Amino acid sequence: MTGLVAATHDTTNGPVRRARRTLAGMSLRRRISLLAALGVGLAVLLTSVAAYATVRNQLYQQRDESLLQRARAAVSTPLGDPGLLAQVPAAALGAGDLRIALVRGRDARAFSAQGPLNAPPLGAPELAVARGQTAHSLRTASTGGKEYRVVAVPAGPQFALVLAQSTAEIEQALRRLGLVLLLVGGAGVALAAYAGLVIARTGLRPVERLTLAAEHVAATEQLDPIEVQGGDEIARVTSAFNAMLVALAASRDRQRALVADAGHELRTPLTSLRTNLDLLAQSESGESLGRTDRAELVADVRAQVTELSDLVGDLVELARTDEFTSSSIGPVETVDLGDIVRRAVERVTRRAPDVRFVTDARPWLMPGDPQSLERAVTNLLDNAAKWSPAGGTVTTSLVDGVLSVGDEGPGIADEDLPHVFERFYRSAEARTLPGSGLGLAIVRHAVERHGGTVTATRAREGGTLMVARFPSSHPLG
Repeated sequence: MTGLVAATHDTTNGPVRRARRTLAGMSLRRRISLLAALGVGLAVLLTSVAAYATVRNQLYQQRDESLLQRARAAVSTPLGDPGLLAQVPAAALGAGDLRIALVRGRDARAFSAQGPLNAPPLGAPELAVARGQTAHSLRTASTGGKEYRVVAVPAGPQFALVLAQSTAEIEQALRRLGLVLLLVGGAGVALAAYAGLVIARTGLRPVERLTLAAEHVAATEQLDPIEVQGGDEIARVTSAFNAMLVALAASRDRQRALVADAGHELRTPLTSLRTNLDLLAQSESGESLGRTDRAELVADVRAQVTELSDLVGDLVELARTDEFTSSSIGPVETVDLGDIVRRAVERVTRRAPDVRFVTDARPWLMPGDPQSLERAVTNLLDNAAKWSPAGGTVTTSLVDGVLSVGDEGPGIADEDLPHVFERFYRSAEARTLPGSGLGLAIVRHAVERHGGTVTATRAREGGTLMVARFPSSHPLG
């Protein structure tokens, strides 16, 4: 039984699946044309059926009313005597194609001046009228291979007058009407299919242009924007596509700049590392190298490896920040920026024991990525600790979403202030110190991703003051 049901189900869904595959294989232009033709065809079919049924009912209703009127007029005239009615010719009732008969209900006998061959079809409905069981009868009956509309009305006690008229004229008119509706409907469907094809071709021309542009971009990697025409939905799609091209171009430029800058920054430590390794290799091959020199070379190699590791870590972090925008900041949750600042201060304090940290971090709730925020705050504190002299103080405050980090170092030169947050930018003084030149760039990316801004200025009492402003939120307490 299960197999039979499954087989029946497959048989039923087979044409549906084939139709879906056929539609899926069509172009959008052909599908629109086909749907337009189907829609108009369905409308024409419903309209034609309704018109045909209405006209048919109207014609038969007029025929029935005419027959009833003639029959009642005949029985109400002086000719209404049953003996005379049987002799009335059809022409006397205004129609030459009428068949007339008189039915006696007592013995079910029929009388007709037209003879038995031309008598109207008779049956139980007519006898019921003659016997007074019904007021009149009206039906369609066949005789001699033709259909007639038959009406019977009372013509006296135990008598009924029966009139019958052929429906050939009505059926002929209905056939002509059906042919006209078929021709008009077919022409309408064909016209609708053509109109759908023209409309689809015209309406999809911008889509085709957009498709060709996308294919051109994929083939040539030239991110040239497309001209926007009009203000409809296609224009909106084109504008969105152009915005995507701009974003792709910016991303590609950032990648190229990152690769170029990374290659430039990696070249120096790698060259130095290779030179030191060559010296160590020469010492192993027999050339004398003092213990002190050897220890200095090993320490220098370790420092360079550490610098490379830090640089690679910063590159990975910077590449990760480039994947997001200010409206997409990774795993977002509600964080307390004050807690993040206090954790970052504790971490940097362990790395810079000769620097004193003064912190006033008040609670501040905001939506964000805690890992990215903590990395940014840590980089600000590391930068301040690096430039602070031994015994110096790094002052950190967070009030109403404004994070300030100040140090007591030499400060930033005026010509360097506009560039301190750029990738790999290092001032003349910073080139002798360890670092990759990416820390403050990571800070800027993280702050801007959270909708904030960060600036660097010279503090009044000397040193550098870094200020990061985060968007308004709901503070704790």
